[in-house]
Amino acid sequence: MPDSSPNGRDGVRELSVRLILLLGVASLCGSLVSNGARSVTGPYLLLLGGSAALVGLIVGFGEFVGYALRFVTGAYVDQSRHYWTVTMAGYGLLLAIPFLAFAGRWEVAAVLIIFERVGKAIRTPARDTILSHATTTVGRGWGFGVHKALDQVGAVIGPLVMAAALALTGGYSTGFLLLGIPLAGVAIILLFARSAVPKPSRLEIQMNGNGEEAAGVPGIMPYATFIFLGMAGFASFPLISFHLKAQSIIPDAAIPIFYASAMVVSVVVALLIGRAFDRIGTHALLAIPVLSTATALLAFSLTPSVAIAGSLAWGAGIGIFETVLRASIAESTALERRGQVYGILNAVFGTAWFVGSAVMGALYDVSFGHVVAYVVIVEAAAVAAYLWMYRSRIVVRIQEGIGNLIP
Repeated sequence: MPDSSPNGRDGVRELSVRLILLLGVASLCGSLVSNGARSVTGPYLLLLGGSAALVGLIVGFGEFVGYALRFVTGAYVDQSRHYWTVTMAGYGLLLAIPFLAFAGRWEVAAVLIIFERVGKAIRTPARDTILSHATTTVGRGWGFGVHKALDQVGAVIGPLVMAAALALTGGYSTGFLLLGIPLAGVAIILLFARSAVPKPSRLEIQMNGNGEEAAGVPGIMPYATFIFLGMAGFASFPLISFHLKAQSIIPDAAIPIFYASAMVVSVVVALLIGRAFDRIGTHALLAIPVLSTATALLAFSLTPSVAIAGSLAWGAGIGIFETVLRASIAESTALERRGQVYGILNAVFGTAWFVGSAVMGALYDVSFGHVVAYVVIVEAAAVAAYLWMYRSRIVVRIQEGIGNLIP
């Protein structure tokens, strides 16, 4: 008979699935709050007296901080093992969002916006490490894919809530206050999840012994190089939406609809690529340069149907990036180093996004062709980095094989 006890394989699998779903719903609620606010950050700052340059600086700096600080928080959770405490503290900073209703000045709003991004930096390495333990039994790709899909559902609902509040009241305050309601759900779900699985690492240890580092794992540099190049060539939706408006490709009112459509695509793709990762492993990473190149080639077209296809390709890229990268890190990193590695590679990811967005924004003022040429070159380099990473993995396997033959 199958062993369904808490310590048996079936019991561990059932507990792991429950934990993945709980964290997914918590992320859905959190993403609803953060993305609802981010969908109106620009116009709200302008309403409070900020200039366009300040909007760009505040939002860009917030995103950079939200990724760069993960290097520190990732190292901390590895040392402290306080995964749940750090996760909850990070989600707690989402309280900055409802307080935007009372900001009154752009300076106050800027501080609150950056605080929310700091919260993202605090919780992500800890939460992803918890998820990495839970995905051991169900498949890394599938587990992270389910979590990403639920997270993206929140990213679709949040802007719609804010849009409805604006349509009904004509102001931003009601919308920000409404976004505070799901925060109660985040707190309740996280408390329940912690109660169910107080020590998530035991899920992986019970399945894989001591959770030793997987065989054939290369150093972090090939991964970091691939992530940087892959993300540096991935166009941001603000630039795509700027192109759609500046060239009068579609009506202004249709742009948010296409953003929501791209998010729907990301939900489906996250599930599909997660399952693919469990079957083909790190080869799924090659989808990243392919989608990044396709996005640039299509999204900056002057033909509406082609540009819209590029927006949907962008959504597919969003679904792939975090799903595959997080799953590959979990698959190839030892338990005791996982939070730190998540922190380092997330910092690389955010830096690349910041640098790539700035470069593509500058090149767009020159011509669309310059943007496309830049993306093609950078993503070709990303493919070369993947080959370096793959070769490094083979070399490590050979070295380990030789080591096993020597008494």
